[in-house]
Amino acid sequence: MGPARALAYLRVFAVVNLASLLWLLIGSHGGIDRNGFLVGTDFLSFWTTGRMLHGHHDPYDLAAHIAAQRAFFAPPDGFTAFFYPPVFLPLCWLLGWPGYFAALGGWLAITGSICFAALQAWWRRAGLGRHAALAALAFPPVVIVCTHGQSAFLVAGLLALGLILVPERKAIAGILLGLATIKPQFGLLVPIALLASREGQVIGFAVLGALALCALTTLAFGAMVWPHWLTLSDEARTVLDAGAVGYAKMASPFAAMRLLGASLGLAYGIQAIVSLAVAGAVGWTAWRGGYTQGLAALVLAGAPLATPFVFDYDLVLLGFPLVWLVGQGLARGWADWEKPGVAMAFAVPAFARGLAMHLPVPLLAPVLMGLFALVWRRALSQIPRSQMQGT
Repeated sequence: MGPARALAYLRVFAVVNLASLLWLLIGSHGGIDRNGFLVGTDFLSFWTTGRMLHGHHDPYDLAAHIAAQRAFFAPPDGFTAFFYPPVFLPLCWLLGWPGYFAALGGWLAITGSICFAALQAWWRRAGLGRHAALAALAFPPVVIVCTHGQSAFLVAGLLALGLILVPERKAIAGILLGLATIKPQFGLLVPIALLASREGQVIGFAVLGALALCALTTLAFGAMVWPHWLTLSDEARTVLDAGAVGYAKMASPFAAMRLLGASLGLAYGIQAIVSLAVAGAVGWTAWRGGYTQGLAALVLAGAPLATPFVFDYDLVLLGFPLVWLVGQGLARGWADWEKPGVAMAFAVPAFARGLAMHLPVPLLAPVLMGLFALVWRRALSQIPRSQMQGT
């Protein structure tokens, strides 16, 4: 598939994505879509948390949070849970000031801009020239983030910008990575990569950024938010184990095994094996090759595999390793299966949830593992043989 055909496919995906969003908005009445859901769905939990903080209420009081949500809108299938750590509360406090729809629009515009700025930085370094905006509009997880009002744009943008700036802007890189602790499960591979590549200075700045955010949170909302969050975290584990959020929406090996009928023990065992393998691959690559953009791509490709708690909208993270792979393919030539692997990782999130809900067939986890293997192979190919052999 040449560049002209690839651009044609991107245009088709972009048109479909934009049409889907327009269909959702046009078919909504009073902010409620055709299926009876509030536009933005998950964003309701962020906005409600902000309103509760303004009223000096505990957002981790589950019964109070449900009541606060239902005072504004009662979804047809329960409520939208809020399991974020306290460092996310300052953002929620800001989101609670405007009305719901104004806050949702501002949230998506600002976090989307951060993510797109990160994409442009990766795009330029990959030597891809134009069409970054087209690729962003065409990427299916972008639409999923928009329809859910989720935090994935912000988390992906912070991680991607932080990781790409490590070689030349260590302080900024570290602070951005520290701020990404608002969704900590996606940063599990970051300290492994930084330690193994001898980037201790970046780790120090990341710790400072995270501690500053923790201090701000504690000063603003009191020290008790931390034990309250830890107590609610037990509920989050119960929700995950029971599949209350829907395994079809999730992308982890754990969710794939549960969707196939595996026991909890077996599902967690498979997840542990995959997580350890991914962490080992990242650590070994960093130790042998040092810090490179290939390592940064490997960290982002592995992030969704390292945790059991990952959803299809979180896969906006994959845009960055995909950009790196395409740049490598155009500059150095494509290896076997790279083009199909890239195409699958790009397109499968568009229909994986629906397929998993109705068959059920979990596609996301194997596609993620395939993409990780492709990125790892490319990253290893750039390490000099003397370093691979440890000489």
